[in-house]
Amino acid sequence: MDAQTSSKSTASSGKKTTGKSTQSGSKSKSTARRSPPRQTAPTAERYKEIQQALADKGFYTGPVNGEWGPESVAALKNFQEANNIAADGKLGSLSLIALGLGPKREPMNQLAGKPESAP
Repeated sequence: MDAQTSSKSTASSGKKTTGKSTQSGSKSKSTARRSPPRQTAPTAERYKEIQQALADKGFYTGPVNGEWGPESVAALKNFQEANNIAADGKLGSLSLIALGLGPKREPMNQLAGKPESAP
């Protein structure tokens, strides 16, 4: 009776079971997961731009030389704190935008090829 009960429960679930495994360990995966590309460290020129922007805003007093050291990190943290950005000392997009160093983009009217409408 136990065998009949187990066959009924298998039949009622609508699932067929076979002796085969659904995972194949011998096949190579042709669609391997790719991790997103990692962001590279800024260049010395970019560090100079950031240091200069921090200096212009009164947060950095060290040499604008493109070497990102403890003085630069401290200046960035102070800038972040003053601008209500998480003061982690990391060069994130919010910090760069607040420094005026965000992405360079064309105004929408130039992208669309249409002149700006007059009010």
